[in-house]
Amino acid sequence: MLELCAYKTDQTVDMPITPAAARRDWMDATRNRFANRCLPLVIANQCGWFIGNPHPFVARWNGGQELDDLQILFDGSPSAPRAVSHFGFGILTFRLPYLFRTPPGVNLWVKGPSNWIRDGIQALEGIVETDWATATFTMNWRMTRSGHDVRFERGEPICMVLPCPRGYAESFQPVERPLSINPELEQEHKAFRTSRAQFIENLSGTTTSYHSWQRHYHQGGTVTGKEFADHQTSLDIKPFTRE
Repeated sequence: MLELCAYKTDQTVDMPITPAAARRDWMDATRNRFANRCLPLVIANQCGWFIGNPHPFVARWNGGQELDDLQILFDGSPSAPRAVSHFGFGILTFRLPYLFRTPPGVNLWVKGPSNWIRDGIQALEGIVETDWATATFTMNWRMTRSGHDVRFERGEPICMVLPCPRGYAESFQPVERPLSINPELEQEHKAFRTSRAQFIENLSGTTTSYHSWQRHYHQGGTVTGKEFADHQTSLDIKPFTRE
């Protein structure tokens, strides 16, 4: 098994790393929690590890570009605040107490929690070569609305990390082809389109019944009955062990 190591750069363990959760409040708040039926969303939610916020605070930006144009108002007085205004331009920075190490040729994708919707702020993403770098990195969010308070609670995920092989996207040769040159796939797709059109026609605008939804993809099969053996409906992301 490949190892992802988070070396602690200080002795204060106030930003725990945990497997990313599958659930999102906004998804649960949809009628009958129908958003949770979208398996690609649920898989993306779980694909990595969360890093939690240690101190609750409110971020307030006046729209300016200077460091002090972004205020960070903590609940209480943390001795070593992790959230700071470091770059200006309405960018909120979290100092992470970890130096990550990945296997050779593997980067770390550093991003906001997948499908974690926040009003007034946007997570910035970066890809770090953590197989050799000796410098730590920060997690950054960009305020998008001036005069709007953004609150981060204790334990709320402020970062999500996942390994990605270096050069993987570059190893592909993209190509466009007409679907008609693959008759078997074309017939499968036509069967799907016919089934989906009939389903939408019969749905009549209701989302009341869980069983009223087509579940072929969720079950790892096509509308014609073909099944895919390696289908995933959840991820087994391992927790970090301590040494």
